Amino acid sequence: MDNRDNPPSRTPIPEIPRSTAVPLCTDDRGGGRPANGAGIDGPIQVLTTAQQNLPCVLRLKYGPAERMGPAPRLRQRLGYSSPDDWYEAAVFGLVNGTTTWLDVGCGRSMFPFNHATAKLLSERCRLLVGLDPSDNIHGNDLVHERVQCPLEDYVTDRRFDLVTLRMVAEHITDPVAAVGALARLTAVGGRVVVYTVSKWAPATMVSAITPFWLHVAAKRVLWQGNERDAFPTAYRMNTRSELGRLFATGGFQEESFQYLDDCRAFGRFMSLNRLELLAWKALRSIGLPYPESCILAVFRKSG
Repeated sequence: MDNRDNPPSRTPIPEIPRSTAVPLCTDDRGGGRPANGAGIDGPIQVLTTAQQNLPCVLRLKYGPAERMGPAPRLRQRLGYSSPDDWYEAAVFGLVNGTTTWLDVGCGRSMFPFNHATAKLLSERCRLLVGLDPSDNIHGNDLVHERVQCPLEDYVTDRRFDLVTLRMVAEHITDPVAAVGALARLTAVGGRVVVYTVSKWAPATMVSAITPFWLHVAAKRVLWQGNERDAFPTAYRMNTRSELGRLFATGGFQEESFQYLDDCRAFGRFMSLNRLELLAWKALRSIGLPYPESCILAVFRKSG
């Protein structure tokens, strides 16, 4: 194992100050411009631009502060944003009016818990293609084109500026073939954003040694998950070293990598989630990482 994969060595993401105002996002479509603006074609630090875009994304997702529900209000009070929030804010900063975007494994929505931002970005970009082997793709009304097939089988003359994989990498059984397809589909200078679970998070390690039916049951109890949204896992692209090695073979360079603290195990249960968030806060106060984490990585296609 590469020492870069050791969660205790990771740099913690910044807290969101309680006093942070959540501005109304406005542009010609009423949805806000990505914080990195014209710099979208140059090198970025995804966490920096995501942090700048986060207030806008949170407002779109949860509404103004006075109308927020108790759970997002609690997270805001403690300075915590979920991995989904960070991923959505990162993608928000990578989509502009010229972007051609391929969302791999998008199912019925690019952002299942943030329809407003997904709709805004669908309207902002030049082209959005949804790719998924599951029938779920036919329920997605935001993509401009739907393609039902595995990533490796998708054939097109297009080359995309942005390719996103939201909670997809953990299901890929042939990562070499998958990265080969990504290399073929990504334009030179284009970016692939991988948002997935960390292999060394406790929940992932338990999941790796338990049967699939138990995954489905746990998802139903903890998050009211639907069986049609559960798929077998492989965890072959879920460390920094694995991702770096695989993407290097496809001509990509790591542009950004971040572990995201994941305090959502008991998100359905307010009292338990409060304890979860307080434990996160306590660990941060003494410089220790939270054990549950996700990965947010950006790879750029070299010339």
